[in-house]
Amino acid sequence: MGGPGGLSPFAFRFSPARFLPCPGCTQVGTIPPEPPAVITPRAEESLVVRHTATSVVTIDRFIIDQESRQPKASGELSGILYDLVVAAKMISNKVRSAGLADIIGAAGTENIQGEVQQKLDLFANDTIVKAMDHGGRLCAMASEEEADIIPIPQGFKHGKYLLLFDPLDGSSNIDVNVPVGTIFSVLKKEGEPGPGTTRDMLQSGHRQVAAGYVIYGSSTMMVYTTGQGAHGFTLDPSIGEFLLSHPNIKTPEHGRYLSVNDAYEQHWEEPVRALMRRYRGLDGKRDAMNVRYVGSMVSDFHRNLLGGGLFAYPANAKNPLGKLRLMYECNPLAFICEQAGGAATDGTQRILDVQPTELHQRTPVFIGSRGDVAIAQEMLAR
Repeated sequence: MGGPGGLSPFAFRFSPARFLPCPGCTQVGTIPPEPPAVITPRAEESLVVRHTATSVVTIDRFIIDQESRQPKASGELSGILYDLVVAAKMISNKVRSAGLADIIGAAGTENIQGEVQQKLDLFANDTIVKAMDHGGRLCAMASEEEADIIPIPQGFKHGKYLLLFDPLDGSSNIDVNVPVGTIFSVLKKEGEPGPGTTRDMLQSGHRQVAAGYVIYGSSTMMVYTTGQGAHGFTLDPSIGEFLLSHPNIKTPEHGRYLSVNDAYEQHWEEPVRALMRRYRGLDGKRDAMNVRYVGSMVSDFHRNLLGGGLFAYPANAKNPLGKLRLMYECNPLAFICEQAGGAATDGTQRILDVQPTELHQRTPVFIGSRGDVAIAQEMLAR
């Protein structure tokens, strides 16, 4: 049986009063018009996304909220982050099927670093490039896997941002099911608009406008910063969305974990050996840290960021300038670490203050809890 105006009686279950006749209504069952909303400053403050134990905050919603706090925001940086989220979902799906599909193992080629490329390296690299090169927000890209910058194809608009990335950090571990990750850094092009150049990209890390990483482990998690704190999102595979799981990450002042490759001890200089003895408590000046080293920088960094600790890859006789890449790995992770209350140094200066001179520049790095990094800075600067 229908209700007033032929409406189903179930339409009245929750709000019958809204279907009563009112001044200006011409028909029974018409919903009266809502009065215009008035947003007071107090009410406006309540619109800011706040994470609680029962809230569901998607990464899209969070990005929009952070953008709204910047009066001059154009939305372009948000668009870059959206596209990176899409690429991360595609890579995550492929990583999870690595043992079932023909996607693991070496590809039979080497990258610019002289490292054997894995099939997943190439897939991740191509996925990010294809997700990012047509949006009109970037003017160039650079990848750890490619020798030169990646231009925006002809016919597409050039934006004002530059993207640098390591498509799959730790990919040599994929065959044994060790977590791997994607690292990215976003810079703003200075000067006239148009195609980006290598020179445009050679900016120190403190000029980054965004940075982040995605770790593909027991769950897929994305951590990023735009200079408003470091925030983590976990991918819910049932709905295909990254949900806010670690808001405003803060790393402990002093950590429990030391992540370093001891196999290089014989190639370290004496100040580095003394530093590692200090961290292990062998000189009697502090409690020993627990050594945890996976061999995938993203994995080690992520654990130490959440639990507290230090990741170290010092220079050594084989790699006198360091092993890890400044622009693709150390700068973006240092930005995140500092936003979480940590620190990063190359042993003599803050990582984010290093002025790069080449695209694939390497550097020593000590990154993690601020108190532990301070010890490295003190002992190596003598």
